[in-house]
Amino acid sequence: MKLQYVFTTLSFLILLVLHCSTTLAQGPAAAPATPVAPAPAPPGPTNVTKILEKAGQFTLFIRLLKTTQVADQLLGQLNNSNNGMTIFAPTDNAFSSLKSGTLNSLSDEQKVELVQFHIIPTYLSSSQFQTISNPLRTQAGDSGDGKFPLNVTTSGNSVNITSGLTNTSISGTIYTDGQLAVYQIDQVLQPYQIFAPRPPAPAPAPAKSKKKKASVVADSPDDGTPADNSKAAAMQNVVLFGVAAVVAAICL
Repeated sequence: MKLQYVFTTLSFLILLVLHCSTTLAQGPAAAPATPVAPAPAPPGPTNVTKILEKAGQFTLFIRLLKTTQVADQLLGQLNNSNNGMTIFAPTDNAFSSLKSGTLNSLSDEQKVELVQFHIIPTYLSSSQFQTISNPLRTQAGDSGDGKFPLNVTTSGNSVNITSGLTNTSISGTIYTDGQLAVYQIDQVLQPYQIFAPRPPAPAPAPAKSKKKKASVVADSPDDGTPADNSKAAAMQNVVLFGVAAVVAAICL
């Protein structure tokens, strides 16, 4: 009995040792590897036409930006420099309010100037309109009277814009990122240089009438006319007759 008890105890101890050694060899299960998130892609270039397309209701302004190639200029300026930009974008309804045929009557150069008149080469936040100096200089150029002046006034939160021919207000913010600001306006800004009424051309001076002068000359005959000569001849005959009569009287 004692031998059987010892044998059983030894067998139990051997099995216990084998079990512990196996568990230690396996070790704790390895934690699953955490997947590494890919680095975010760099932001794409700022594209004004895509911003307007996403906003909707700017089809005609987008078309002008593309046909005049101003869109390409903006893409280069915004992505190759630190210069800011502010754009006043007229809606399709704003263009519809223009007289029929207005855009078609403009030359290619005037269309470029019209688009550039809606672009300020400086970033302007909504709060900066409160302290901006007038007139604003647009990409169209000279802001002097009769050229491309653009003035901004504020009343509370309302921002009013006038070109001298057009008065409108900012009706919404389409996009802003600290470098580019795009604001919605409900009228097309019309610069003096393109749309100001031109004074009528002076009437040509009346031509001098030569016929009238000729008729005056005809009505005033010169001294050498035949009528004057006949009168002189008659007087001469009277004088001669008188002289002859006096001589005859003396001789008698």
